[in-house]
Amino acid sequence: MNNILYFKNIGTIAYSTALEIQEDYFKKKLNNKNFNIKNTNDILICEHPHVYTLGKSGNENNLLINSNFLKKINASYHKTNRGGDITYHGPGQVVVYPIIDLENFKIGSKEYIYKLEYLIIDILKKYNIKGEISKNNIGVWLDVGKKTERKICSIGVKISRGITMHGFALNVNTDLSYFNHINPCGFINKKTTSIKNELGLKIDLKEIINYIKLEFYNYFFNN
Repeated sequence: MNNILYFKNIGTIAYSTALEIQEDYFKKKLNNKNFNIKNTNDILICEHPHVYTLGKSGNENNLLINSNFLKKINASYHKTNRGGDITYHGPGQVVVYPIIDLENFKIGSKEYIYKLEYLIIDILKKYNIKGEISKNNIGVWLDVGKKTERKICSIGVKISRGITMHGFALNVNTDLSYFNHINPCGFINKKTTSIKNELGLKIDLKEIINYIKLEFYNYFFNN
């Protein structure tokens, strides 16, 4: 049970609904720990309608638009309990929420973040895109240290007693114009990008999801 990853594609789903599902898994796993019951490793995969989410340590001023403009662009806004600042989720972006027990893999929170970053970097390699880690900036970036530095994948997690929730959002066919309405992750001078933007062509999301599943097994069982 603890050497299997259970992937569940929950489709296009409201952020608030996906959060409720995550919290249900999360609470059950925490409760299992009280009774020394081995936890499963569940990974939710989805897309969200246009939404901006603010992490628990984020600054609301990084949302650059008001509620009327949110309605105009058919977007919503939610405060949440993950780490990090503000980010955007929307169609064409693959969002992955691992609700796993790090004890099953004998790793801590720092190594967990590294595994997420490097499995995304390996996915990007399949499209001849060189993803990189930026010092002190969680997530996956391109052209780190250059004027053209840009973010392609955001990571924000919550971990309690080794149980994880929230996760990462990989920009695949994302409408990048929505990032113009925020300071992404709190940065005022860094841009965002997507796989589609880098290659100039639309990507099959099912293909990306299959790569995500493959790299999770590679990084959590083979590395």
